[in-house]
Amino acid sequence: MDTLENRSKSRKPSGFTLIELLVVIAIIAVLMGILMPALRRVKEQARATVCRSNLKNVGLAVHMYLDDYNRKLTPRLNSNRHLWKNPNGTWREPGTTDTYWGTYFRPYIQDNTKIFGCPSLQRVAEGLIYNYINDGFPDPDEVIQHAAYGLNSHPDARHRNTNNIYRHAEFIFCVDHAEPRCENGLGDGFHNNDGRAEFNLTQYRRGGSRTRQYRQIFRHNVRSEAPDKTAGQSNILWLDGHVTPLNETFGDDVPLKWYTGDRYTQP
Repeated sequence: MDTLENRSKSRKPSGFTLIELLVVIAIIAVLMGILMPALRRVKEQARATVCRSNLKNVGLAVHMYLDDYNRKLTPRLNSNRHLWKNPNGTWREPGTTDTYWGTYFRPYIQDNTKIFGCPSLQRVAEGLIYNYINDGFPDPDEVIQHAAYGLNSHPDARHRNTNNIYRHAEFIFCVDHAEPRCENGLGDGFHNNDGRAEFNLTQYRRGGSRTRQYRQIFRHNVRSEAPDKTAGQSNILWLDGHVTPLNETFGDDVPLKWYTGDRYTQP
């Protein structure tokens, strides 16, 4: 006889048990652990792509500048900070103290200073941007997003006529280095003086004065969390306008002539 009591006994319980819920949660956690690193890598690859695109646009501005200035590179002497504007909002004069080197190319970029920014550098590189905010300047974290590239300012390259540079495809114009003007040779350059030094970037290596900023240099596609090793990449804008990544290096694979523009390495 199909009584109410019999129907209640035959009815199966609905919903998940606690064990089933725990299994589902564990599976989701495992999947997230697998997917999140992959998603971070994809996001960083996208940021690196934007950075390279920005550098290519900088290269276009550089070539327009060279056409107007008899193929001579900028003087580069005083442009060693990150500022485009004064506290009152007026544009700073190119080459003046504290002024970013990108100001030389402002007429060619329609004031779009964001092309000098790198999406992978979202915060101030500690010690490299000075205490502008107390002088009425904007937040340094905002400033760095318009001044993230370091100019090759090797003494042999300053104000040089590009017609005398051996191969434009082998001359570094700028890199996405946290330092705005790379002029100190081994101190902030990628080369190691053609093997005459143990390693490059001596200011940033362990024991240097800027070790805390090392991770701001090879900041793309980072695969190591060590303070002095990222296993990542930097990006280089060459004088002919093409952009390539550079894997983290001690400088053995970066000849000095890439900075000087000479045909041969000087003894």
